[in-house]
Amino acid sequence: MITSNQNSKIKHVRALMGRSKERREAEAFVVEGVRLVEEAAKGDWRFEIVLYDETLSERGKLQVEGLRLKGVDVEEVSAGVMKSLSDTESPQGILAVVTNYQLPITNQLNFILIPDQIRDPGNLGTLLRSAAAAGAQAVLVPPETTDAFAPKVLRSGMGAHFRLPVHSMSWDEIEKTASGLNVYAADMDGQPCWETDLTKPIALIVGSEAEGVSESARKLAKGKISIPMSGETESLNAGVAGSVLMFEVMRQRSVNSE
Repeated sequence: MITSNQNSKIKHVRALMGRSKERREAEAFVVEGVRLVEEAAKGDWRFEIVLYDETLSERGKLQVEGLRLKGVDVEEVSAGVMKSLSDTESPQGILAVVTNYQLPITNQLNFILIPDQIRDPGNLGTLLRSAAAAGAQAVLVPPETTDAFAPKVLRSGMGAHFRLPVHSMSWDEIEKTASGLNVYAADMDGQPCWETDLTKPIALIVGSEAEGVSESARKLAKGKISIPMSGETESLNAGVAGSVLMFEVMRQRSVNSE
């Protein structure tokens, strides 16, 4: 059992949880909690190490034993060490280091999300979760957006990372990948989404509530799209706005296919 915070494995996990640079260089990230470990295992992602403590539920113990049988390095740690590592107030007794394997992007794109200047981890995680649920084929993350594999984004994404290609790209790479798509930027002055044909192949850019989309995004977009709102509400946060727009894409395509 690991009982010291000075253990090399514990230091490695802490570095991955705390710094995006460490995650990029190691090409790995940390998932915490039974559900995220289950999602990663279900998707056959490669585990470097799994840490657990005595508080782990029976459901979690089944995951630990299954991964151990697959040859994954599994270590028990003290509850104190787990608490010092945990990014949550109530640790579930398990976390794992997972290799950052990027799911491939299809060559026949017709629906992608570009979260631009989204710096709040909760909003980015919500967008990823909604993108997976609404049928987006990929999420392209530009440089101005927070790290999609940070602990809080992973928790908010609720497993979306393991089902949806999430790729960090420069704007030049994004432009190349989105070539051939109708690119729309979410903007309160844009055309109402109900009046926009979203059945065609599209790339949807969603900016932050405070700043909107960046100059690079505006150059890429061929049009603007908005969400009609009643009353005196002026805007929605990025997670909500992006979700509404993505599900409108899904709704229109569902109606069109009937």
